[in-house]
Amino acid sequence: MSEVTVVIGAGSIGQAIARRTSAGKKVLLADLHQGNAEVAAEVLSSAGFEVSTATVDVSQRESVHQLAETAAALGDVTGVIHAAGVSPSQASPATILAVDLYGTALVLEEFGNIIAPGGAAVVIASQSGHRLAALSAAEDTALATTPSGELLSLPMLQPDHVTDSLHAYQLAKRGNSLRVMAEAVRWGKKGARVNTISPGIIITPLAKDELTGPRGEGYRRMIELCPAGRAGTPDEVATLGALLLGPDGAFITGSDFLMDGGVTASYFYGELAPH
Repeated sequence: MSEVTVVIGAGSIGQAIARRTSAGKKVLLADLHQGNAEVAAEVLSSAGFEVSTATVDVSQRESVHQLAETAAALGDVTGVIHAAGVSPSQASPATILAVDLYGTALVLEEFGNIIAPGGAAVVIASQSGHRLAALSAAEDTALATTPSGELLSLPMLQPDHVTDSLHAYQLAKRGNSLRVMAEAVRWGKKGARVNTISPGIIITPLAKDELTGPRGEGYRRMIELCPAGRAGTPDEVATLGALLLGPDGAFITGSDFLMDGGVTASYFYGELAPH
């Protein structure tokens, strides 16, 4: 039976990881917008991959469930790359929580049900989750383990507590890494692994939206003052993704990998520290 890699969010990072990890496998590219999936599929097909496309709205359970069923019908799902999401400059707090937090919980739940033994998933979180102030142990547990259908009803996620898009994004991305840690226990019982990567500023269309948006000056400052002194590339994220999805990462699960050129280090201990 064929092995299948599922890419949710057909952007630059998802494509780059798929190229590194999917030789000889079927690739299912899923995106909210069919046009995005088709453009990515054309690029991968031209590079020799066997590709099909689907649409998915990760904030809708039935849509994610249907994608999982479509993937399983193609073969053994051994790789899941979840890179769908919206950024603070693109959406309201409610939309960010619905897509980035709840949507990730749905993906982990639905694909955890059909992942093949020996399979692995990578969820793209963000450096933003590392710069959120520490939550209480009870809040961490709630984000990690609350049944997905009840997640957005948590008191800590209500509009009177989450008033701006950046805070929503930080909470969502912190929640992603916590959720993956909890899900790793369930996935492990199926012989599968799951991890998060928390990238910093990676040059993608989404990042360009941020660099030219209302927070653009802050983003440019992060690039200038971080230890690496530059932004990252999708291919660098793919190098780490390939480790986590492949046999060399067989002992790694439930973990989060901060990959931000040292921005977070500078935020806590360097020139980016808040005054």
